[in-house]
Amino acid sequence: MADVTAAMVKDLRAATDAPMMDCKKALTECDGDMEKAKEFLRDRGMAQTAKKADRVASEGLLGLKVSDTFTSASLVEINSETDFVAKNDGFIALVGNTAAHVFTTGVSTVEELNETSYETGTFSEYFTSQVARIGEKIVTRRFVTLNAGENGCVNGYVHTNGRVGVLVAITCDSQKTADALAPMVRNIAMHASAMKPTTMSYNDFDPAFVEAETIGRIEAIKTENEELARLKKTVKNVPQYISMSQLTPEVMAEAEEAIKAKLLADGKPEKIWANIIPGQLARFVADNTTLDKELALLDQNYVMDDSLTVAQALTKEAAAHGGTASIVEFVKYEVGEGLEKKVDNFAEEVAAQMA
Repeated sequence: MADVTAAMVKDLRAATDAPMMDCKKALTECDGDMEKAKEFLRDRGMAQTAKKADRVASEGLLGLKVSDTFTSASLVEINSETDFVAKNDGFIALVGNTAAHVFTTGVSTVEELNETSYETGTFSEYFTSQVARIGEKIVTRRFVTLNAGENGCVNGYVHTNGRVGVLVAITCDSQKTADALAPMVRNIAMHASAMKPTTMSYNDFDPAFVEAETIGRIEAIKTENEELARLKKTVKNVPQYISMSQLTPEVMAEAEEAIKAKLLADGKPEKIWANIIPGQLARFVADNTTLDKELALLDQNYVMDDSLTVAQALTKEAAAHGGTASIVEFVKYEVGEGLEKKVDNFAEEVAAQMA
């Protein structure tokens, strides 16, 4: 059996990042053969990965890759068990490499991704070797690639904490307009990462959802107003509605009649009503579309100019470049959303080990 020297162990550790004692064992088992030792560690990593399969990986990071021409972009979520590992340089590199590979290959499922060629083997082999180095359960949870159509543009943004990311795709009247709007599209993605819309427009809401939300939100405002009144503070206006989807022509006509009645009661000259009513109606719409402004991207107040909605801001920017534009798709990821996080009970863990 070949002697395993400290230099050999050091070289194997540098090549694999595996623990020192594991490197020594691998070289001993493989009679000093460096390549076989690497394979031994890789296989051992697979076994470790299998043992970790029942653990919950709900931490992690998002990776983003956008083409230089803004014609396509990929967003990837890689999960780890702990936030500590998510800050590991090796994990950060793994996320970046995965996003770049998804972008390059154009795959649409994790299964397809794992079977693609990567370096000297498959992507699955590369990923498993990185998991073995890092030392806890890590999974590619999901990814998406958006491609711009004709006269389109795609851009994205991942927040500095790496936990919230958005892709946005637009279509324009010309490719010239699309190219000019690439920075604006990134800003809209940044807006969405902060404001967290769940849908594109109020038109996408299910009527049953709107009805249920209306009851709950109005009652919440009434309860809040009771406290504000107790503190002798200004109470909030209690709306009748919460979404533009509820503001039918009949509702708007009734609102206008109510405004006219109030103007008449206040003794306002009828000749100036035309100057007052549009503003009053705009206020009525604003007060009665709170759900849209919270959850619908196009209807939210744009964070960089809250006098405009996102849709209005995009229209304004496109017009400044002599064209038109509209958002056709957006995707928002938040790390761990929808996953049940494991809550450790230290006392129970100690008791289990001593049993």
